[in-house]
Amino acid sequence: MSAPLTDVSTTALPTVVIGAGPVGLAAAAHLTERGIEPLVLESGPTAGSAVREWGHVRLFSTWSELVDPAAEKLLAPTGWTAPDGAAYPSGADWAEQYLQPLADLLGDKVRYGATVTGVSRLGRDRIVDADREQQPFTVRVTLTDGTEQRILARAVIDASGTWTTPSPIGADGLPALGEHAASARISYRVPDLKDPAVRARYAGRRTAVIGSGASAFTALASLADIAKDEPGTHTVWILRRGISGSTFGGGTADQLPARGALGLAAKAAVDNGYADAATGFRTESVEPAGDGRLVLTGEDGRRLDPVEEIIVLTGLRPDLSFLSEIRLRLDERLQAPVELAPLIDPNQHSCGTVYPHGHRELSHPEPGIYLVGMKSYGRAPTFLAMTGYEQVRSVVAAIAGDTEAADRVELTLPESGVCGGAGLFDDPAGTEQSDGGGCCAPEPALVQIGATAAATGAADGEQTPGGCCS
Repeated sequence: MSAPLTDVSTTALPTVVIGAGPVGLAAAAHLTERGIEPLVLESGPTAGSAVREWGHVRLFSTWSELVDPAAEKLLAPTGWTAPDGAAYPSGADWAEQYLQPLADLLGDKVRYGATVTGVSRLGRDRIVDADREQQPFTVRVTLTDGTEQRILARAVIDASGTWTTPSPIGADGLPALGEHAASARISYRVPDLKDPAVRARYAGRRTAVIGSGASAFTALASLADIAKDEPGTHTVWILRRGISGSTFGGGTADQLPARGALGLAAKAAVDNGYADAATGFRTESVEPAGDGRLVLTGEDGRRLDPVEEIIVLTGLRPDLSFLSEIRLRLDERLQAPVELAPLIDPNQHSCGTVYPHGHRELSHPEPGIYLVGMKSYGRAPTFLAMTGYEQVRSVVAAIAGDTEAADRVELTLPESGVCGGAGLFDDPAGTEQSDGGGCCAPEPALVQIGATAAATGAADGEQTPGGCCS
């Protein structure tokens, strides 16, 4: 378990925070509140650089769930006006109205264009035990002009996220055969279809969307909007599992209403015929069709009809390459801290069933280093901003030596309304709901899901019980 560092020469050093995103800047705010010098290293040119890359996407959390309390305390005396707590910001709103003002307030405690390329102990690689814990951390940084620097740190909080390392098409975790060769027609982001150039890429074309989370829902709903106005626009939704009652999320039962509505919008896209679903399809290869289009082939030998574009939204994964000299203890499946992994396992948990956690679950054999935010979840997709804010509150208290505050739980998460029984995650058979809902699942095939709201007797915007298949 990590203990506060007491050597005078070490405590005089800053705590390095990697990443000036929501959780990294919250960590800096908590460090400032505790009187500990933060130094935030951001590879991009602005605060929230990664958030800005999906700035066109609206969050399903309200402003009240997206502003860290310690950060708000710092901002309040500056004349900063808190946004309407009940409103839903876009990524761009989050960055411009909250993250950038917070970073500006921190001033030279935030360095932009600073990419962390390595973290270690001063004079100690990962093998050496002697006096290891008495040595400060050394953080290797490359600046935009190619200059390299070494920064000594009291502790390191890695909030660099997972945005730069999207997962590939292949169901085995590796790129599908031909994926790299077809890269000009493949995107790993939710497209900004309000951008005329991006819209033109997908309008009137057949697009494959691969993935089953909120990002895939967003893409399905957005492409359906284009299909209403642009003939020939159609989506094939590729799922590695079957269809179950939880496929479209919590719907009206979700305590994050916008998240529930997003799932319902995706359901409407398929119910209304703007998208079909290829279920139980695990992509093995991406092959040229000979006319500029692409054909996806499954591990079971199925070949889907050609598509012009592919949007891959199969999740994200942590970049651990610059931590190779640090002694981490990570779960072999999720690449999350071993004490945290059982709490966030997507085979059993959705966002609302993850228990609040802090420094103890986030600690490693190397005292003084913590992976927080999205990166702490490894490959699990169930992260909420509120969870990250609670993580850094606890971690900073531990760094300060305030174990009582570090161990205290100060977070209540909303329920997702999604059943998350063991074995449902990525199950190609689409097993029944664990709550006894008995939702059926088709054999792996290319299908239309459900029927229109009128045909099923559902009111507009409502999710019919067991309406995942017909």
